[in-house]
Order: sequence, then C-alpha cells, then structure tokens
Amino acid sequence: MTAPDTVPEDDAPASNNGPQRSGRRVRHWLAGAGVTVLAAVLGITLAVRGGATPACAAPPTGNAVHKGKASYYDAGRSGGTCSFPGPPADRLYVALGASEYSGAAACGSYLDVSGPKGTVRVLVMDQCGGCSPGKIDLSEEAFAKIADRAQGIVPVTYRAVVNPPLDGGLTFRMKRGASQYWFAVQVGNHGNPLRSVEAKGPSGAFRKTTRQQDNYWTVEGGLGPGPYSVKVTDVYGRQATATIRMVAKQVQRSTATLAGPDSARTPSSSPSAPPTPAATPSPTPAESGAPTTTVEALAGAAPLHSPRC
Repeated sequence: MTAPDTVPEDDAPASNNGPQRSGRRVRHWLAGAGVTVLAAVLGITLAVRGGATPACAAPPTGNAVHKGKASYYDAGRSGGTCSFPGPPADRLYVALGASEYSGAAACGSYLDVSGPKGTVRVLVMDQCGGCSPGKIDLSEEAFAKIADRAQGIVPVTYRAVVNPPLDGGLTFRMKRGASQYWFAVQVGNHGNPLRSVEAKGPSGAFRKTTRQQDNYWTVEGGLGPGPYSVKVTDVYGRQATATIRMVAKQVQRSTATLAGPDSARTPSSSPSAPPTPAATPSPTPAESGAPTTTVEALAGAAPLHSPRC
C-alpha cells in the first residue's frame, strides 16, 4: 500500500497504476520546475536590487575595443561609488554598469571613449545602476567632447588605457573608523585596474586585503597601529610598495607608481605594448621622511587571470 500522494513502486501492475503514476510524475516535475524558475527569478531580482556583482564581471582591460552607447549625468561634488574625495579636476569621468564596474575593480582606471565628434579620456569613478552591459554614463563635460548634448544618447566605442601617464605617484586614504583593529585603505592614482592589495604592520608578513564595493581594501582584525607597508598589484602584474600611516581620511601621497619607465620593467613572456613613461616627482616636504618606495614590473599589457565568460 502506498501513502497518499506518493508514487507507487515500479513493481506495481502497469495496467492499474501506469497512467496514474506517469501523471503524478509529470505534476511533480512541473511543480519542481516551477519552484526552480521562481527561485531563479527571485534571485535575479534580489541581485539587481541589492547591487550585487554579476557572476561574470570584469573591468575593461588590455586592447579590446567595446561597442556600446553613452549618455551623460552630473555627479556634482561627489567622488561616486568609488568613494573618491571628489571628481577629477577636469571633471572627465564615467560611470559603468555593474558587470564592468565589477565590485569596484574598475575604480581608478581610465577609458578612451570615441563618439561622433571625437575621443575623450575619462576616469572610472562611479557605478551606473541602470546601465546594461555596453552602456556607459559620461560626465556632462566628457559627453560634450564626443557629441552634442542635445542627442542625449549616442553610439560609442571605448577601450581601456594601459599604463596611462599620471601626475604623481600612488595615493592612499584610510577610511573613517579604521584603527589598529580594523584596517581599511583606499588606493588612488594607480591608472590600471587593481588586482590585489596586501598590507603589513611593522612586524609580520603581508596579508591579503578584501576589496569592498565602496573601493576600500580591508583586513578584519586590523594590522596594529602602523606604520604599514602596502603592496599594490595591478591586473597586468605591475607591483609597487609604499609606506603609510594611520591617519583617517587624509590623502597620503607616495612616489611609487605602477606605470614606471621602460627601464623599470622586467622581461615578459607575452608580447605587449610598451608602457607610457610617467615622470616621478620629487617628494614633498611632508613625504621626505617616508621610507623609499619600490616598483616591480611583472608582466605586460595582457591582463592576468582574465575571467572567461
């Protein structure tokens, strides 16, 4: 005897139970499929509403050219989702959709965007919540350089800028609330997208930090009172190390750069475009007592560990 709503065993007479068993199996399968579809829809909806990073996401890198559309907006005095102190002085910036923003992985990198009227170089500073893949949101000033603002939305192509020339070296900013018990730092003026940030206190080995959606790199439990050595690695394998202090919200400048001259590069096994030389300024009086920074180039223009979607 079978319990109510239970499929009989296979050894039951086919002539009596076959059609009924088949119908029940179909109903059970349809019910299971319905639950699966509903769960998938709810999962996608929650991910979109919650701003979750798509499973297959990566910032623009290398020499790939992307086709899409561009609109424009005004971030005002905000530094965007990347939590920068403010927009760049020239106000040439861009917001990317969730897949290319990639959980803040694109923050601080640069794109060359080409439209009907020309090309403009922009800093990735923000996430565009309503942008689908290929759609970007330029600042008003940047949009005006490639199209007439009356057009609203225009077709564009864009590509990453590998080793862009920068004014000065890496910058660092400790987050409000950071302490010897909770390490949280933002890295700026790096040019290429960052792959990892490691840090250590006066003693001990480097520890990996975790990148947050707001573009801060954190270590739960902290690294002590400092000073800290911070090792920065970009997606092309270039590394730079600098020393910083525990000073919340103050921009700390260094002479370390990820886009050093050709003489600072080590041989690479893969062909790549030569990096653009970047001048390294002399330390300011406030930096004169800081330990010497180091730069090491590990790879060329082909990004390391690129996701395959």
